[in-house]
Amino acid sequence: MKTSLLITGILMIFAGFEGRAQGKTWKLEECINYALSKNVQVQKSDLTSNQNQLYSDQAKSNRLPSVNASVSENFNWYKGFDSSTGQYGSSNGSNSTNVGLSTNVSLYNGDKLNTRIKQAELNLQSGKYYSESVKESVGLNILNAYLQVLYAYENVKNAEKQIESTTEQLTLAKERMDLGAISSSDYLQIKSELSSEKSTLATAQSQLAIDNVTLEQLMELPVDPNFAISSPNLESLLAESVPPNAQEIYNLALGIKPEIKNIELTKESTALNVKIAKADFLPIISMNAGLSSGYSSLNTGSGYTTQLSDKINPSVGLSLSIPIFQKKQVKTNVGIANIAVTNAELDVVNTKNQLRKEIEQACVNVVSAQSQYNASLEQKQSSQESYDVTNEKFKVGLLNSVDFLVQKTSLITSESKLLQSKFNLIFSYKVLDFYKGIPLTL
Repeated sequence: MKTSLLITGILMIFAGFEGRAQGKTWKLEECINYALSKNVQVQKSDLTSNQNQLYSDQAKSNRLPSVNASVSENFNWYKGFDSSTGQYGSSNGSNSTNVGLSTNVSLYNGDKLNTRIKQAELNLQSGKYYSESVKESVGLNILNAYLQVLYAYENVKNAEKQIESTTEQLTLAKERMDLGAISSSDYLQIKSELSSEKSTLATAQSQLAIDNVTLEQLMELPVDPNFAISSPNLESLLAESVPPNAQEIYNLALGIKPEIKNIELTKESTALNVKIAKADFLPIISMNAGLSSGYSSLNTGSGYTTQLSDKINPSVGLSLSIPIFQKKQVKTNVGIANIAVTNAELDVVNTKNQLRKEIEQACVNVVSAQSQYNASLEQKQSSQESYDVTNEKFKVGLLNSVDFLVQKTSLITSESKLLQSKFNLIFSYKVLDFYKGIPLTL
């Protein structure tokens, strides 16, 4: 795994970022849609929905009567007994044919059939909501990985800018050293800084390659060194907003999040098992009907078709089954069903509590991310002002390289913190959008 990531990173470094424009540039929505079409868990959840549809159709079909046809052909051999001689004669054979048609339909079984139809429909809807929740989870993971790639790409660009700036400063330092304006020690300080920044760039490029691979793997897309995503304008997402209200978002999420609807429908379906179990206390009424006929070769007075026609026997009947004693099996089933209902109710409470905690944490994260971003932005502006003054002094020889590099390092650190806080804030906003039911877009 590490070897493949390293190879990918090396390929990207040698190919350069110009190669990114040669292939397809993926937008966030395209990444999510592609992942949904390839993700195994999504496909399995869709198969479960298809299976629930079949169960629902079967539950409705169980109300229909069953019809069965039967045909049998029998051959018999026997020895005739002669009473005058008291001996058996030679073997004789006979054959017979029996045909029948029967049907059976349940008239009353404690409303068990209708209850199972309703339960199957609930399971069908529950399965669809479960599939939606799986898709939402995949989309959120893709968003996170997508932003990580954008963040890594910004890191690479910043590192390249730093190298470009330091290269110019090194050229200036070389000229000043040749003129005797600065010592070789000052020159070597700048040169050492350039080497350090090149190492930082290599690390940033490797991290970009790793993040690209992570996103591609989440999408179930074969790794491609030329894989590239679009870079949308994210500044519009950074506008300071009113602190989010966790309770309002939670109340909204309760009505729209598929995992909540899924767990509530599961509870309703589980509750129906109690009614189904109690139905076994009640009598069962069913109706049956049949039609039969036959032929026997022993009846020599009539032909095959004549016998079949003469022996047609229709029948109709009702049956009543009254449960009297089942060794406490029905009571046990009802008790188990009630326990399952209590367990399902606890699952609903737990799922809602988990959603509430996630939303509360997401709101705290947004407030914290906003504060951190504003502080980082202010620090970056101050560091930039200080660096501009320091850079001018360094250019005219009023500042040595050590003091200059200290200020430059401070600027690089502030830029790094600002970039990190920027993407952290964007992701925090998008997580809140996720709980509000807003589509994941950039």
